[in-house]
Amino acid sequence: MNNRESIEKREYEFLSPLACHAAESKGRQFDEEQCEYRTDFQRDRDRIVHSKAFRRLIHKTQVFLAPEGDHYRTRLTHTLEVQQIARTIARILAYNEDLTEAIALGHDLGHTPFGHVGEKVLNKIHPGGFEHNVQSLRTVDIIEDTSRRRGLNLTYEVRDGILNHRGPVTPATLEGQIVKISDRIAYINHDIDDAIRSGVLTFEQLPEREVSILGSTHADRINNLIVDLCKNSEGKDTISLSPEFAGSLDRLREFMFENVYSSKKVRGVSDLDKVERIISSLYSYYMEHSDEIPGIYKQIEKEEGTAVAVKDLISGMTDRYALNLYEKLFVPQEWRQL
Repeated sequence: MNNRESIEKREYEFLSPLACHAAESKGRQFDEEQCEYRTDFQRDRDRIVHSKAFRRLIHKTQVFLAPEGDHYRTRLTHTLEVQQIARTIARILAYNEDLTEAIALGHDLGHTPFGHVGEKVLNKIHPGGFEHNVQSLRTVDIIEDTSRRRGLNLTYEVRDGILNHRGPVTPATLEGQIVKISDRIAYINHDIDDAIRSGVLTFEQLPEREVSILGSTHADRINNLIVDLCKNSEGKDTISLSPEFAGSLDRLREFMFENVYSSKKVRGVSDLDKVERIISSLYSYYMEHSDEIPGIYKQIEKEEGTAVAVKDLISGMTDRYALNLYEKLFVPQEWRQL
């Protein structure tokens, strides 16, 4: 039977010397007894998967607001695609798969309802702004609670990877760096897939040069990017694509921002206005009726103020919860039956 110590010992036999080994973790914020059978990184992964914030991702928008069809990505399916890409890379390079998975599964836990549109609105109306990576760390550190504690008390390495999966700071571990680039590989390619399915794009509109470099199908692009990344990163202390592939992926990202993420077909002016109205109205309501702030957020209000508690509350909502709550608070009862 495998126990934690035997797993940790095998990591030194099979993982790259550059990998982050569970036995060398910088530890948790609060000391606790280690599991007999699971490493600390395995426990972190399990804690994230069993969290309420992780379950809510299934009802949070990725790109398309209220799409008609069952095959569009949600924040949860995006997370799972990032996890799979990152784990594949970690396995090829012989880095720590458990750590990689934990970071990938937790990286978007703090995302708002209504995708990046919701994030932009909350960033505009909340004093001090809003960044979903910072909120993801708050979610695992403070907001998510269990029967034993507030917060999931994750390891330093997982927390660092979650916080720095976006932005200018390079994650402290190579596993965190893998997740950071896997996130970009995943969302650019699956958003192309969803955009073509929706009719926002056609394959013929994709930049010919980037298609010739990265591949003509979704599967080819994912595979080619993984292969290039692994070949270019093997034995190095940084994770990166080759200059040719990195440049092509950046240009494809720019194309997506110009033709999809800012497209009126995806985010019509009326939809943008509706999202802003919903989030702004809920924010203002709870700022004025702080006595109605529920659960853990009431404790956060005592510790950090009403605005922080309201921001935490709203960012944790799913699309449908926010919509239903808005209707309950602002739509007259008799109108709901029309």
